[in-house]
Amino acid sequence: MLWLAIACAVSAAAWVYLLAAHGGFWLTGQRLPGTRQTAAEPSVAEAAAGEPAAWPAVAAVVPARNEAESLPATLPALLGQDYPGEFRVFLVDDRSEDGTGQLAAELGEKAARDGGAPLTVVGGAPRPDGWAGKVWAMAQGFAAATAEPAAPRGTGGPEYVLFTDADITWAPNALRDLVRAAEADDRVLVSQMALLRAETAWERLVVPAFVYFFAQLYPFRRVNDPRRRTAAAAGGCMLIRTSALQAAGGLESIRGALIDDVALGTLLKRTASGHRTWLGLTTNVVSARPYPSLRTLWHMIARSAYVQLRYNPALLAGTLVGLLLLYVVPPAGAIVGLIAAWAGAAGTGLAGAAVAGLAGLAGWVLMTVSFVPMLRLYRLSPLRAPALPLIALLYAAMTADSARRHYSGRAVSWRGRAAAL
Repeated sequence: MLWLAIACAVSAAAWVYLLAAHGGFWLTGQRLPGTRQTAAEPSVAEAAAGEPAAWPAVAAVVPARNEAESLPATLPALLGQDYPGEFRVFLVDDRSEDGTGQLAAELGEKAARDGGAPLTVVGGAPRPDGWAGKVWAMAQGFAAATAEPAAPRGTGGPEYVLFTDADITWAPNALRDLVRAAEADDRVLVSQMALLRAETAWERLVVPAFVYFFAQLYPFRRVNDPRRRTAAAAGGCMLIRTSALQAAGGLESIRGALIDDVALGTLLKRTASGHRTWLGLTTNVVSARPYPSLRTLWHMIARSAYVQLRYNPALLAGTLVGLLLLYVVPPAGAIVGLIAAWAGAAGTGLAGAAVAGLAGLAGWVLMTVSFVPMLRLYRLSPLRAPALPLIALLYAAMTADSARRHYSGRAVSWRGRAAAL
């Protein structure tokens, strides 16, 4: 009981620190300034506020492999962006087996007839040794985009490149908002965490926690503070100043990265002084990717969890211990300690039980409070928040399985293609 009381006290103290001093990771207020977080059109006054004198040219790069199911619902929205400047889309068909490239071309032709942005379908080349699959597709799209001298304000290509995924749906004004924010605040990277799908029971259980844990690992306020070294991005929506990426060595600098968004955010923030990046949340950029079962969600998390830990057994052990201490010990201490105290444990046992019960309850309450804003973002009941310890235990199992997969030789994959390890 004494050791349980100590563990609960340490956990409660850790939660006080996390809520008070860990970059406000649990809050959901990091949004693009001056933008509407709905799909509705901005008012005239809103549209005019803070707009650039001349809108820079933007090229979107969409790596796509076997995305024929997603594209009809997502590509037209990207091509139909309400953007006043030059805007082109480059979709890289990474040797798909389901007709992705042909379908994209057909959708592009239809969008062009309706006044949409021009679409270029880039046929993917075989991946060279040392390149991760998605990064190689992104690099081919970036090369095609920057070879187009179509920028009205520049010479030699677009001033910004927008990296997005084939399963992302865009509100009509989303690109305009991104560019406005990047120009007004002099950011070389503006990234938004797409609102993930949370429709099935397993998605509603796992997805909000996925974003919550990501924000805990990379507090958005710290990412957005140029004085901090914390760096990250969200791969579904990354608007990058072309000159900054080229000055950092281009995508070849992260060619082997299996978590490309965090690697790219880190590259841009740390390669040169004064590089300002921004990461936040949005409801205007939405992922349509379904994760209908626990198996699909498990694979999504397990394929990259050990990569995030840099294949380091010590970091793995520390992460698992940390998850148990922060999330599992408090409810265990609250339940065991309060039952023991109620049963009338004798002597020092009663004191230990009381400390374990009260400290465990305090930690459980604090973690519950911290999870409520994310649940509200996903329009889910706050009554789900007390179950966070069970979700964390599930994530610990997924992390451990990620390491097991690595040591058993199961390759990380992108859309069914093994990545270079």
